[in-house]
Amino acid sequence: MVNSDSASIPELLEIGKIVAAQGIRGEVRIYPNTDFPERFLQPGTRWLLPVGQTIPQPIDLLQGRYLAGKGLYVVQLSGVTDRNQAEALRNARLFVPLSDRPPLDEDEFHVLDLIGLQVYDQATQQLIGTVKQLIAAGHDLLEVERSPGKTVLIPFVKAIVPVVDLAGHRLEITPPPGLIEL
Repeated sequence: MVNSDSASIPELLEIGKIVAAQGIRGEVRIYPNTDFPERFLQPGTRWLLPVGQTIPQPIDLLQGRYLAGKGLYVVQLSGVTDRNQAEALRNARLFVPLSDRPPLDEDEFHVLDLIGLQVYDQATQQLIGTVKQLIAAGHDLLEVERSPGKTVLIPFVKAIVPVVDLAGHRLEITPPPGLIEL
């Protein structure tokens, strides 16, 4: 998330990173950091932070498409009309305003809301650790830091994580035997 001192820049949420140019007409390939494909398919304003800059700038996404089999999106950004301009944007990050987060169904969560939650064993109420990241790997995995440098991966499924309490800043787990050495 990007916070800016400028009143004209909203609080931003990263949605992807430009990884390469696509073709010769200025399109770029983006590795997504979101589960919402419409952020790369629907035209509209996004925010771009090129490498070496500290303040993101608004930019219009003109069109986009999914690159099947690669897990990437190809988008055309306003003002980027040739391969050289597209190459210059390699490793730039793309954002949307935090207020544009799509509504979720019950038992769905924004990754950003899970990071930092404390993890407790439901049966003992013993603190297990803190969620550091969510790893997308077929079934999502919570990376939980137990102590500095020591982490454990916990499948983020209802049977193992029955309680997600965002207001209480915690989740409760019912780990099967052997998942966590307490």
